[in-house]
Amino acid sequence: MDTIPSYLDHAHLGPWEVFLEQVDRVVPHLADLGHLVETLKRPKRILIVDIPVKMDDGSIKHFEGYRVHHNTSRGPGKGGVRYHQDVTLSEVMALAGWMTIKNAVIGLPFGGAKGGVRVDPRTLTRGELERLTRRYTSEIGVLIGPDKDIPAPDVNTNEQIMAWMMDTYSINQGRTVTGVVTGKPVALGGSLGRREATGRGVFIVGRSAARKLGLDLAGARVAIQGYGNVGATAARCFAAAGAKIVALQDVTGTIHNGDGIDLDALQHWLDGGGTLGRFPGASAIANENFWSVETDILVPAALEGQIDRHNAMDIKARLILEGANGPTTPEADDILTSRGVTLVPDVLTNAGGVTVSYFEWVQDFSSFFWTEQEINERLERILSEAFESVWKAAQEHRVTLRTAAYLLACRRVLEARQLRGIYP
Repeated sequence: MDTIPSYLDHAHLGPWEVFLEQVDRVVPHLADLGHLVETLKRPKRILIVDIPVKMDDGSIKHFEGYRVHHNTSRGPGKGGVRYHQDVTLSEVMALAGWMTIKNAVIGLPFGGAKGGVRVDPRTLTRGELERLTRRYTSEIGVLIGPDKDIPAPDVNTNEQIMAWMMDTYSINQGRTVTGVVTGKPVALGGSLGRREATGRGVFIVGRSAARKLGLDLAGARVAIQGYGNVGATAARCFAAAGAKIVALQDVTGTIHNGDGIDLDALQHWLDGGGTLGRFPGASAIANENFWSVETDILVPAALEGQIDRHNAMDIKARLILEGANGPTTPEADDILTSRGVTLVPDVLTNAGGVTVSYFEWVQDFSSFFWTEQEINERLERILSEAFESVWKAAQEHRVTLRTAAYLLACRRVLEARQLRGIYP
């Protein structure tokens, strides 16, 4: 049976191929649910939209947008929207698939969805960005809704983008619908702690993994690729636990300081208009040398496909925490496993964001909001329990943590599929 959709290039499947390989690796462990696995290899629905935008100079430009529902057997779709000039349908499909797994592995009542627009938002004025966002929201309005599909921020989108999306959907509905998106400003029904949730989750999961490995965070060396919201929050959390942030990388370059980078000084530098790559409190090194830095913990928190067969042998970390979605290729997975490196997969490590998005969704429905302390306590409990379940499954089945996470998640999704049946 052909599992490759006709609308993809069979010779160059992109990130969707990685997702398919990850699902295939868990099939031998699915027992009586294995016959349903094909449902995970086909997105439930895909919408491709044209987004005409009137630019400030009076011209009209057209942008391509996507919204993908991968699986909704366990609940409404949930997943972010990314704005990037290189986003593809294959990428959005894979991200939606990873959201299905992520929501299931931590036990949230959501399916997997994802959205994207092929645009470099840095080239747009604020007005153009708003018009693009509102038109995109209107175009995908047939798919989204608080009980259908709930978007959230992702790469190059933020609280303001979510505010525009919520407002546009609400205007089209004729009433205020705060629960249609998460990651909103607190003033519009957003949740306390949401902005830091993904990075905080990376730390919570990383701390649990370090305990299993007997790795003391006090004095541990940490290298982080990506210094946006996720990477910066994770860095601050690890530093607060006594770890040393020895290397950082973003689009402006790579810096290293074996004694630990002063994060307060770095933030002051960035707030003043400086770039990470030119921070005077650390040494600039070649980007490719980031992967060979002497470190105990490595956090890829940028984009997918960063750790591959070319650099997996160079990595010296004992523990890898996938802060980004899909940063490690299957080939690199195998290399790292053979070298005894413990890798905690993205579907668990970076699940803090969707967990607090779930809290936001629940709070919007009830119009009753929790304190930030309550949010953080609930986040820690859910992620810690999920990590313990994945670790236990990995030990029991003698598989990697990624395969263990997929095993638990796929079983939950396919059990729901089996119980619901096929209609008609």
